[in-house]
Amino acid sequence: MKSVMVVAPGDVRIVDVDRPDAGPGDVVIKMRAVGICGSDVFYVHNGGYPPRVGKTPLGHEGAGEVIEVGEAVAGVRIGDHVVINPMAASDGIIGNGGAQGELSEIVVLKDAQANVHFRVVPDHLPWEVAALNEPMAVALHGVNRSGACEGTKAVVFGAGPVGLGAAIGLKSKGAAHVVVVDVAPNRLEKALAIGADAVIDSTREDVVERLRALHGEEPGFEGAPPRPLTDVAIDAAGVPVVTKTALNSIRSRGVFTIIAVHKEPVPIDFRELLVNEPDIRLSMGYPTEIFQVTDALVEQSDRYRRIISDLVPFPDAVRAIQLAATPGATDKVVVMFD
Repeated sequence: MKSVMVVAPGDVRIVDVDRPDAGPGDVVIKMRAVGICGSDVFYVHNGGYPPRVGKTPLGHEGAGEVIEVGEAVAGVRIGDHVVINPMAASDGIIGNGGAQGELSEIVVLKDAQANVHFRVVPDHLPWEVAALNEPMAVALHGVNRSGACEGTKAVVFGAGPVGLGAAIGLKSKGAAHVVVVDVAPNRLEKALAIGADAVIDSTREDVVERLRALHGEEPGFEGAPPRPLTDVAIDAAGVPVVTKTALNSIRSRGVFTIIAVHKEPVPIDFRELLVNEPDIRLSMGYPTEIFQVTDALVEQSDRYRRIISDLVPFPDAVRAIQLAATPGATDKVVVMFD
């Protein structure tokens, strides 16, 4: 079968590999759609994860069709459409240093259990939307970490796929008002289309000042400027300047949650933060959210579909990765299989 592999730093190819063996406890999936993640681009430039000699399979945002079911597996039938939990694979995290990657024609889930390794989804859910399940679980975990609830006033920095997913997740939690901040007009338009209440172009407006107007304000400490009454700020951008802006964008004892992966250290002056007592929370992966988000994808598939910018056929998968690696060229790229 064919699979997308990192064969050396900066060198990614579609190569021929042996199809994994399948036993009585396994489920064999024909991949139908796989999203490209920023980590895929990182692995290409660094020779895989972890960086190593040899071939590293890519792809962990996938959906596919069940074509074989081992006799010991329950809860799934041949022909079912499924989304995959790449973190649960017994042969290593799929597409993140494990033995398999979902940018392959076939994936075999070893010792497969329904609602642990995979979840069956309705046939009417478009493949490309089903492939958003994994990144939207990342976004939902960030929202859950933030503690957002009914009535929350929130701001999301970064209108990429995870930031947009966080905005949708915030609204699903009953947030009263969600603002999305970015520098790209087309991304801000998309944020409004998926349900954000307002957007801020940080190249044209003062973010803190605009949030004070949108969410109200409280007095600053000892004559400091007023602070927005924003309860939650989420960093889905991973840009150092966002950290200081976000910390100035929340009320006293507000919550700043970081979903994005920062590529360099970010300086923080704790003396400035002390008087406002912000709660800083980190968010990684999806300890419980991988299939919690699935119902939302099914129920709001049209809204989630707006996050996708490009559909690329599998034979052009290398181009899809290159496209995703080009700043400003695209948003969420999904590779489609026949």
